[in-house]
Amino acid sequence: MALTFTLDPDLDTELRQDLVRLWTDATNAGGAVGFVAPVTEDEVWVTAEKQFAEVAPSGPDRLLVAHEAETGRAAGMLFFESMRFAPMDHWRLLSRVMVHPELQGRGHGAELMAEAERLARDWGLAGLRLYVRGGLGLERFYGRCGYVEVGRVPGTIRVAPGDDRDDVTMWLDLR
Repeated sequence: MALTFTLDPDLDTELRQDLVRLWTDATNAGGAVGFVAPVTEDEVWVTAEKQFAEVAPSGPDRLLVAHEAETGRAAGMLFFESMRFAPMDHWRLLSRVMVHPELQGRGHGAELMAEAERLARDWGLAGLRLYVRGGLGLERFYGRCGYVEVGRVPGTIRVAPGDDRDDVTMWLDLR
């Protein structure tokens, strides 16, 4: 199945609902996208609305959505977040990077990351940073996408009592 990409799509009601469903499904499948499962769509809506409000043209952040070419359904997404600090304006933080659980294992995550890199290079950015929840093997995935681990804070993400994960910082140098 082919993907198409849209940067800063019109966040109409239908797309917002589609993205919140994607976000909820990704979380409940074990994805590290800002919540710990189980989560409801109502819980995700609160955070999603804040994140959507920061997307261009009204805000400093950008949203990249991957769509299934055949159906138009949101297959994945990520946000390019500005640090809102001039000395850091030459790079962006990628956040909420996700592909729908039903579509994982088909290379869509790598496609999404490649499109993010392509856009960042077009914008002349020096690099992309992301944070990873340790213990999920995500470091290997992002490593295959060219990112390197540049920092790790042990046990700072508590997903359950007695289950503390590392907060891993990864960087893709585009210079």
